Amino acid sequence: MSIIQKTYKKAFTLIEILVGTAVFLIVAVAVYQVYVSLFLLIGLSQYKILALNLANEQFEIVRNLSYADVGEISGIPAGKVPRTQNLIRGGITFIVTTTIRNIDLPFDGTLGGTQNDSSPADNKLVEVQVDCPTCKNYTPIILTTSIAPKNLETASTNGALFIKVFDANGLPVDKADVRIVNSTTSPTIIIEDVTDINGMLQIVDVPPAVQKYSIIVSKSGYSSSQTYPPGGVINGYPNPTPTQPDATVVIQQVTQVSFAIDKVSTLNFSSVTPTCSVIPDMDFTLSSSKTAGVGIPKYLKNLVTNSIGKYSSSIVEWDSYDVINNDTDYDIIGINPLNPIQLNPNSTQDVKLIVEARNPKSLLITVKDSATKLPVTGATVKVTGPSSYLSTKTTDRGYINQTDWSGGSGQVSYTDILRYFADDGGVSVSSPNGEIKLKDVFGNYSTSGYLESSTIDTGSPSNFYDLVWSPTDQPIPTGADSLKFQFATNKEITATTTWDFKGPDGTSSTYYTVANSVISSVHNGDRFVRYKASLSTLSPASTPNVSDIAFTFTSECTPPGQTIFSGLSDGTYHVIVSKTGYTATEVDVPISVNWTEQSIILAP
Repeated sequence: MSIIQKTYKKAFTLIEILVGTAVFLIVAVAVYQVYVSLFLLIGLSQYKILALNLANEQFEIVRNLSYADVGEISGIPAGKVPRTQNLIRGGITFIVTTTIRNIDLPFDGTLGGTQNDSSPADNKLVEVQVDCPTCKNYTPIILTTSIAPKNLETASTNGALFIKVFDANGLPVDKADVRIVNSTTSPTIIIEDVTDINGMLQIVDVPPAVQKYSIIVSKSGYSSSQTYPPGGVINGYPNPTPTQPDATVVIQQVTQVSFAIDKVSTLNFSSVTPTCSVIPDMDFTLSSSKTAGVGIPKYLKNLVTNSIGKYSSSIVEWDSYDVINNDTDYDIIGINPLNPIQLNPNSTQDVKLIVEARNPKSLLITVKDSATKLPVTGATVKVTGPSSYLSTKTTDRGYINQTDWSGGSGQVSYTDILRYFADDGGVSVSSPNGEIKLKDVFGNYSTSGYLESSTIDTGSPSNFYDLVWSPTDQPIPTGADSLKFQFATNKEITATTTWDFKGPDGTSSTYYTVANSVISSVHNGDRFVRYKASLSTLSPASTPNVSDIAFTFTSECTPPGQTIFSGLSDGTYHVIVSKTGYTATEVDVPISVNWTEQSIILAP
């Protein structure tokens, strides 16, 4: 036999060995898995047997008690059975929970029913639940039994306490955790149980007491609700008259207390400027409409956005909430959506706080439609007040203005409010500071000149409305239209961006010549802005001048249906709100604190 033939035979034998080994491993693993599963099944069966024996032990203990002693320690009915025990059987720790309740059977009527049962504690229901936290794949064992007294029932000197739990839609909430405590009894009554499929927990034969039964209702993933002791303290405020006081139980009467809970929701806050720049560490207060007492919100917390202007909570109860400004550096100039913020169960609500540097004192006007309660855009708000104060603004309008250009040219992006992009050498910006004029050359003004602003970022795609400047009147010797403007916008900025300045007809051949001009709609949807001011004169001895340039716009960071008036003093201000198609509304607003919000409702 040749060497090649011998080598071939050896390789073939090795393949056979490998295949045989693989088959053996597959069979062995399958057998092992069957063995493990069988072992786990045997273990689980042993756990069940131990648990059933434990449950039967508890029933034997209860059966050997007198009927009067069949009850929970510190529970109702009161007795000698501990509610929760940790018991070891077969080296395994089980948790045994025993629940005992009085039963009002219908054969002799029911308490508060058509045929009133003055002694409703007819029988007792005993439920034993055995849990094993360390047992794998274990399902709790739950057994129940009824126990009847040997003798006829006697007239009761107690009452009944029924707990009803429902959600935001009025539907029953089953398996809600209910904790009832009366610390005035000896021993203290402590009941911990869950509602049934109808959202009810009925406690019969309860000792009478006036406003002594404290009740807390909760459920995992849900909000909670509770009663409050009269005279307690809630959110730092005395609560002499709670909205829902601790329960009272009266002899031979049913006391029913209802609670509304539902799935919790998420509130996401962000604090930004009108141009969508992040403002960190914004301090504000959130107050709920639901109350714990007269004038005391159930939820009242001071909140602060983080270093990137965000605050989020995912355990907020469904309700309507008011945002109140209490930051020392910034005013809230708008809230989107409007106060009060509506939060539905099991939902997420994003809230944008639009803020600007504080200029106390400030008045935020929020205008809503009377029917829809939605913000009214384009409403005119006129405010008059002390020291001949007069200002008129429009809701739903952000604005950017520049009042000084003395920092000089060469600035591409509008970061320094005293600078601009370029001029042609024919204008002066420092004679005096805060004004643009034609340049004075040896006592004569240049015949013309222009100034182009830096690039202004509105923060997001925007709609543009009004171009405003002052003074509105120019010296007569300068001639007609001696001051005129053009407007340019872009959706984005790149190294090759160009600026196409246009007038009111959307072309480069026209100019804005009347202060408070409507900006052409061709710019809507853009984000970045430049303006160009052109000055000219017919007389070398006279020049037009500009002291303020502004434009209004809306963006995703513009407060809807709102506008703010800042720099106010103490006193009463008269507010007139009007819009075509609505009845004008007037109201007086006293100003005494740094930030005040006034809601105005307009009716068609």
